[in-house]
Amino acid sequence: MDFSLIFAPMFSMLAWFIPAILLLGLLKTPWAKGHIGEALVRLFAHLQLDKHTYPRLHNVTLNTPDGTTQIDHIFLSRYGIFVLETKNMSGWIFGSEKQAQWTQKIYKRTYKFQNPLRQNYKHQKAIEALLGTSAEHLHSVITFVGGSTLKTNVPPNVTQGIGFISYIKSFQQPVFTEAEVTTMLHALQTGRRAPTLATHREHVQSLKRRSDPTAERQCPKCGNALLVRTIKSGAKAGQQFWGCSGFPKCRTMQSL
Repeated sequence: MDFSLIFAPMFSMLAWFIPAILLLGLLKTPWAKGHIGEALVRLFAHLQLDKHTYPRLHNVTLNTPDGTTQIDHIFLSRYGIFVLETKNMSGWIFGSEKQAQWTQKIYKRTYKFQNPLRQNYKHQKAIEALLGTSAEHLHSVITFVGGSTLKTNVPPNVTQGIGFISYIKSFQQPVFTEAEVTTMLHALQTGRRAPTLATHREHVQSLKRRSDPTAERQCPKCGNALLVRTIKSGAKAGQQFWGCSGFPKCRTMQSL
């Protein structure tokens, strides 16, 4: 009996079935979801935001006093600079402007993630430092893609799907000249870290150092060392935080 006639179809099925399973597993990883979400935003912007009116940069890594920060999208225009953070998430999303963490709920499972408005604030400050422009002309924009539903009231700059397009277009008062937009675009192009795998690895290491309570840190405002301090009184007595060694001249504080 020729067993090859029996097993050949089975091996043929496995030849495509196993790669398909591996691909599906990859697509569910945070890395893949992030890239898919960013690709969708690029497509939406390409279709509905004129690239001459809104020149843009994607996946921008900038140096900061405590390492690096990675920005999904930057759209420049005469009407302001729009700093866009993409979240490719499903389920229900709960959160308010001032909460440190937001909640994602998928059926009975609940997950916490950083308030994207706070996350984007650091991106804005890095751009502000590089360009030397006024903070009032920098606009934070958040867009959720992936079928999620916002279940709480959020500010108008927190959008879903292509909602970021109409938000950006709602700014119609020119604050920059065409020459200034060109100059800022060039400054970002030359001031960004090279968009390479090595840059991404360095950024990941930077994030790990910032989450390591034993790692040395620098104050993002004055450059002095940040020290672990303990609250001595009040409702939060005993809790620790990062405080600037330049206190009281510098009162920078960060969560531990």
